[in-house]
Amino acid sequence: MTPDELRSRTKAFALGVIEIVRGLPPAGPGGVLGRQLLRAATSIGANYRAVCRPRSDADFVAKLGIVIEECDESAYWLELLAEAGCVQITRIRGLLNEADELTRIFVASRETARRRLRAKRQHS
Repeated sequence: MTPDELRSRTKAFALGVIEIVRGLPPAGPGGVLGRQLLRAATSIGANYRAVCRPRSDADFVAKLGIVIEECDESAYWLELLAEAGCVQITRIRGLLNEADELTRIFVASRETARRRLRAKRQHS
């Protein structure tokens, strides 16, 4: 998957979350959880853009770690919204799947980068 494709996917994910959050009542648990979800989900794409402009391999790995955390956190807030009865699971199943897929993609990228970094250090 190319960086441009990942940029598009992270943006589409954020837009999907925005749509869900717009439908939540602003007060009460739905509003609180929705704001948390909105912060995490929109942060994925923003931080991924930073990943695409690393200063070093170590910086790339560190920034990917932030992206992974935000993906996982987004999944958590989505799960809580469903389990708390704030939104039907059928409305967010696609977002949950996308959060999982993005997390897996970014974890695999980080592991590849870590291996490359270790190999570089061994050859230095």
